[in-house]
Amino acid sequence: MAAGTLYTYPENWRAFKALIAAQYSGAQVRVLSAPPHFHFGQTNRTPEFLRKFPAGKVPAFEGDDGFCVFESNAIAYYVSNEDLRGSSPEAAAQVVQWVSFAESQPKKDTPRKEKGPREEKPKPQAERKEEKKAAAPAAEEEMDECEQALAAEPKAKDPFAHLPKSTFVLDEFKRKYSNEDTLAVALPYFWEHFDKDGWSLWYAEYRFPEELTQTFMSCNLITGMFQRLDKLRKNAFASVILFGTNNSSSISGVWVFRGQELAFPLSPDWQVDYESYTWRKLDPGSAETQTLVREYFCWEGAFQHVGKAFNQGKIFK
Repeated sequence: MAAGTLYTYPENWRAFKALIAAQYSGAQVRVLSAPPHFHFGQTNRTPEFLRKFPAGKVPAFEGDDGFCVFESNAIAYYVSNEDLRGSSPEAAAQVVQWVSFAESQPKKDTPRKEKGPREEKPKPQAERKEEKKAAAPAAEEEMDECEQALAAEPKAKDPFAHLPKSTFVLDEFKRKYSNEDTLAVALPYFWEHFDKDGWSLWYAEYRFPEELTQTFMSCNLITGMFQRLDKLRKNAFASVILFGTNNSSSISGVWVFRGQELAFPLSPDWQVDYESYTWRKLDPGSAETQTLVREYFCWEGAFQHVGKAFNQGKIFK
């Protein structure tokens, strides 16, 4: 039976998945969600925490035996038992099926239909057993807390709402970049329409190149960061490149942000990865910036400041 510590922040509805599973399985789960034991935004960025959970995300679970796992579904699976996971390949597949369905079809978004009375038919013992589990008070308590937390969650505010309107339409540049020749069309459009007062350019470089090993894993770092910044896409664009080969590589990129400051501190959701990079604001009028933008946006050039060959790139748009 699993036993260990669940790191999260107060009223995190994703953590409820593991807590519900633990109540059914009997797993012993201690929850650390508040100072001084756990301070979200600080504890999960410490080197000690990141050694156990490289993504810095919560919920995260550390077993008493030293086993560490993050992502809410994975934690729930680990602290559950055979009955919950499915005792046969077919049952296990159905468990995954409904977990996946619940992820993509949240209860609050499911249309409600009025149903008339229907004839009740005798149900097999197995079905009655599952209905009894579904109606268990322990799970109801957790789901009530989950729904209350969702209802109480404040409406997200636009972190850029205070900025004056800009003449540079980022979406139009992204369309040019996606559909036209980068060097011949997209770049000239960018420099012709770029609003240096309403937007800013930044050069980013990964702080820990000595920790980069396999190139596919290094690319996953870039992709993971992009995924966690999904809500920033409307106000940012970036080209991030992996240079070098296995066990000798580096990551750097050029970013475009709305406003004159780094965007990441504007929202807690955007702060997981950016401190792993150094950031330098670029002067849009300098020859250096012109070269960096051309090379990073086109994935072509000397990249003299890097000292390693281009391996592959990722675009945030």
